[in-house]
Amino acid sequence: MQQDTLNDAMALIRNAEKVGKGECMVRPSSRLIGRVLKVMQENGYIGQFELVDDGRSGMFKVALAGHINDCGVIRPRYSVKVGELEKWESRYLPAQDFGVLILTTTKGVLTHTEAKKGGVGGKLLAFVY
Repeated sequence: MQQDTLNDAMALIRNAEKVGKGECMVRPSSRLIGRVLKVMQENGYIGQFELVDDGRSGMFKVALAGHINDCGVIRPRYSVKVGELEKWESRYLPAQDFGVLILTTTKGVLTHTEAKKGGVGGKLLAFVY
């Protein structure tokens, strides 16, 4: 029984990267997972991904680029103000300007740098570096 599908997706991607696979299948699919994958793709951590309809809940076929050292979800989903982002960066990322925090905001799913530029806070979802 799956409790957190985003956590399952991030663990699957992390494990596939560690063993050197070129692609992986993330199932079940959801809009949140799709948006997080889009942010990871925009930052160069994964290659192309596509939604494959299998007649059930669907799945994402993700091409791995080999650029992920670690990724995971942040539980509980802490609420973060714009001024507090530096504190969370130092907690979850290994160095400044290395990796991204992924947040859900009123402007959509963004990285922490985009949230700083936009001046919005939100809830922490995941980290990737």
